[in-house]
Amino acid sequence: MLKTMPEISRGTCYVLFAYDIAFSIDLNLAERRIKDVTQRETIKHKRRAPQYFQYQPPPLRVTHGVESLAIGNFHTNPVVDIVLYDFGGASVVYSISLEGPLSHLLSLSHDLYENLLLLNDSRRRVEQILDAIGSAVSKPSVSPFVEDYVIYRIDSLKPQPKPITEVVGEYRQTLTQILRAETRELSEDEVSDATSRRISFGADDLTIVDWNSAIVIDPEAEDIVAVLEFANVELMEMRYLDQRIDSALTLAYDTLSRQPWRRFPFGSDPGELQRVAQWQVDSAILFEGVNNSLKLLGDQYLARLYRAAADRFHLAEWDATILRKLQTLDGIYSKISDLVTARRMELLEWIIIVLIAVSIALPFFVGFHGH
Repeated sequence: MLKTMPEISRGTCYVLFAYDIAFSIDLNLAERRIKDVTQRETIKHKRRAPQYFQYQPPPLRVTHGVESLAIGNFHTNPVVDIVLYDFGGASVVYSISLEGPLSHLLSLSHDLYENLLLLNDSRRRVEQILDAIGSAVSKPSVSPFVEDYVIYRIDSLKPQPKPITEVVGEYRQTLTQILRAETRELSEDEVSDATSRRISFGADDLTIVDWNSAIVIDPEAEDIVAVLEFANVELMEMRYLDQRIDSALTLAYDTLSRQPWRRFPFGSDPGELQRVAQWQVDSAILFEGVNNSLKLLGDQYLARLYRAAADRFHLAEWDATILRKLQTLDGIYSKISDLVTARRMELLEWIIIVLIAVSIALPFFVGFHGH
């Protein structure tokens, strides 16, 4: 006999849009410049975490009262959170209250996939807050692309299965369609892949992390949501950084390949060399800032959760690619610098030869004119 699909007693869907809006943000100054309700973000330690498990430094969360937006049969709540990180990242967070049959999330996931209404609204909000915090940012610029993610947080189900893992066993197909925003029935391969990254702390909680969304069944999920939110921002920053380094490599290659007679007399335009160096330094600082913002050594459960998200987002592969490109950029910069130095030395040698020739020839000219 088929079991009745469980219903959501209480839950919240979080829709995240991550941007890069600046090279860096002075969060203390930004906090003083914003007149709306603000709070410094911290992770609530419900699972025995040492005090040093924390953001470094804590992001700034700005809460705006807004009009609700219609998403199919659902509506967003009348508040939007914007979370600012010191390394220049920003996350716009919309929330939708959940209640009713689990199957209702199928239509919601479909409506949220590449939703232009929320996308355009989120970009407008980061542009507005960028204007509001003004001098608190260094090198302001909203990234041309965005990384979106959806978290379905379910506080409780009825009837409550014991253990909660029965939900995965009985409703794997439904959960996969929600995670992948698909209305059609999916293959067993897709189902196995979508539900493969799942972790639990106790018998009554479960988190499934996929590349497009996550399902969190936990009555106390604030810390889980915060870690997934940060992982999404980190993925966006890795993509943005990869694009920046590609641009820097193109600039460096063009500088290196330009014909010598079209160059600055010393062999290269010093401004171009400075730009390559600046891109190199900025990229390295951003890479370190993102990777060192959240310390997860103190809470093994959240560390496992972060590793599951990092694995699903391929963050290790992004890190390896960026490090390799940074090394390539460093090598090209060194070659340009060596070339500039060699041509300057060559020019100085010619100047010395000319001066010696002049000093030798000068007495003959003086003697000739004397006669």
